[in-house]
Amino acid sequence: MGVTDLHLPLDRSAGRLAAQIAAGFRGAIRTGRLTAGTRLPSSRDLARDLEVSRGVVVTAYEQLIAEGFLVARRGDGTRVARLARPETPPPALPAPAATPTPHADPPGNLPYDLWPGTPDLGSFPRERWVAAVRASLRALPNDELTYPDHAGAPALRAELAGYLGRVRAAHTDPARVTIMSGVAHGMSAVVRALVDSGHRTLAVEDPTSVRQMPMLESTGIRLVRVPVDRHGIDVEALDRLDVRAVLVTPAHQYPTGVVLSPERRADLIAWARDVDGLVIEDDYDAEFRYDRDPVGCLQGVDPDRVVLLGSVSKALAPGLRLGWAAAPPELAERLRTHRAHTDLGAPVLDQHAFAHFMRTGGYDRHLRLMRRQYRARRDALVEALHHHVPGVTVRGVSAGIHLYVELPAGCDEDDVVATAARLGVAVAGAKPMWSRGRAPQAPPALVLGYARLNETRLTQAAELLGKAITQRALG
Repeated sequence: MGVTDLHLPLDRSAGRLAAQIAAGFRGAIRTGRLTAGTRLPSSRDLARDLEVSRGVVVTAYEQLIAEGFLVARRGDGTRVARLARPETPPPALPAPAATPTPHADPPGNLPYDLWPGTPDLGSFPRERWVAAVRASLRALPNDELTYPDHAGAPALRAELAGYLGRVRAAHTDPARVTIMSGVAHGMSAVVRALVDSGHRTLAVEDPTSVRQMPMLESTGIRLVRVPVDRHGIDVEALDRLDVRAVLVTPAHQYPTGVVLSPERRADLIAWARDVDGLVIEDDYDAEFRYDRDPVGCLQGVDPDRVVLLGSVSKALAPGLRLGWAAAPPELAERLRTHRAHTDLGAPVLDQHAFAHFMRTGGYDRHLRLMRRQYRARRDALVEALHHHVPGVTVRGVSAGIHLYVELPAGCDEDDVVATAARLGVAVAGAKPMWSRGRAPQAPPALVLGYARLNETRLTQAAELLGKAITQRALG
């Protein structure tokens, strides 16, 4: 075999000739142009053909032998290794299934962001948080920097147990609390525990958050929808299903904002007891209630039938990835084991900083400040919507950081969303949050977050939204 058969072009001005020769051979072997067992020219012959010193070729051959591309045996010369295989592109992974939950993310960076789900990140208490981190580091024993308790730092679990009892009327203790990386992590871990224990179906509200559906489905559980009306989840409809676990947002249903009525609360607990089931309570934004007294959590009614999930994602910032699950003892132990088997526990310093922040009253002060701020923003947006978008029905105003806005009759929800985006306003349509069976009957609606804009900009956004409806949706 001569150099013309090998096709080893050299750029002599670039130097590193041995590396160029080795690269040429690698390419030929990877593409299958040089097959396993092919005998190569001797180093002397190849050097002469390439017009390089023999030492350059010897260096290239030695490198390729070391890498496993070539083999050299006395009396048999140098050959392409028989283990070498042509490198073909890896088999294409199956294309991901078309997501059944579109519009989970806002449409780019628009001037007016009314997308739901995110708090005012600019109000994160940076200085007080830094102070909490510094105080924790000063007081933290060295031994606390080892691998953490899988259930979470005992100091934080103790603070959370007290806080949940005081603020959410929960009935818990540190042994029942497991620190998770947000509500989503806790929800996923709980559902996986259910699957492991034999559950095959999970009931979820209809409508519900589009973001959590793929995550829940990835656990292998089958999801069934249960209608939500003005009283909350329909427990009679739930009772007709072959299911023993349900995920609910009773304090402020997402997205409609409905509060689960006292009668439905009692019915839901009775259902869980009758079927030996579990209620997963997503307490995602219960800290923010404005026009009525806070509604206690379901977990406080029956702590052995309800697991309470919460986090700081709405109260402080989603990026902290700090959440918790207050669960029945057996499930709490399974969550602890889950953390031990998957990630060995949550970050220690953030846990101790948050525990200090709570213990010294910083968390309560921050929540009081944000309640006042969000209430003012909610009021401004509601007033502006009624002024600039006549005919809308605004729901879910008593709590949280979003509104559920039913559009005037004759509006096309998709057109409103698209036109609003062209005018610089990011809004989420409600239709993707409903099941296919109920979406056609549901009035066109928008889910509007108001946490990230001040009152002036919320008023301007509402005016633009009114223009979007006038331009594209009526008639």
